Amino acid sequence: MTISLAEVSLRYGEKQVLDCFSLTLPAHGMVCIFGPSGCGKTSLLRLISGLTAPDVGELCGLEGVKPAVVFQENRLLPWLTVLENVLLVLPDGDAAEARRLLELVELGAEAEKLPGELSGGMQRRVALARALAFGGDLLLLDEPFTGLDNALAKRMMSLIAELYEGKLVLMITHDKDLCALADHVYPVDGLPLTVLEA
Repeated sequence: MTISLAEVSLRYGEKQVLDCFSLTLPAHGMVCIFGPSGCGKTSLLRLISGLTAPDVGELCGLEGVKPAVVFQENRLLPWLTVLENVLLVLPDGDAAEARRLLELVELGAEAEKLPGELSGGMQRRVALARALAFGGDLLLLDEPFTGLDNALAKRMMSLIAELYEGKLVLMITHDKDLCALADHVYPVDGLPLTVLEA
């Protein structure tokens, strides 16, 4: 699977987010798109996930692809426990699998708590566990390690690399330290979004 954007443009009102933007992503590995907040990284991820359509241009390689997403917001249901939030995306209701994933993100002891009882970093890891439970061919991560210290973020990246070996993981971040752990880094600058180098 090779994903490419060809001459893609996207505008929100008066704001030009992408202007004839082209990029080809590798078929697999951990890819980091690095740039400052507000430079259009999230819009790029929304295009690739299919949540936003470009005004013009073409996205290729996404036919039949099932993406899993960790959004910038955790999007946890506050009235459900941590375990129940992960179970939401498991069609067979496999509680053992949900607990296994919570153990992998180091939250096994928090399974019966409500999201509001957790720190921001813990909630982030619940969102990650839910995306991992969803599975898919492509993992899209929008600032996935907000609230995690550097050592924990590195452990989570190693976990993702192991579980998604042979598949593509696309992470957008403004944290330069995390980029050092990626296979490919694409720095970007301000709007409209431009890849500076690969």
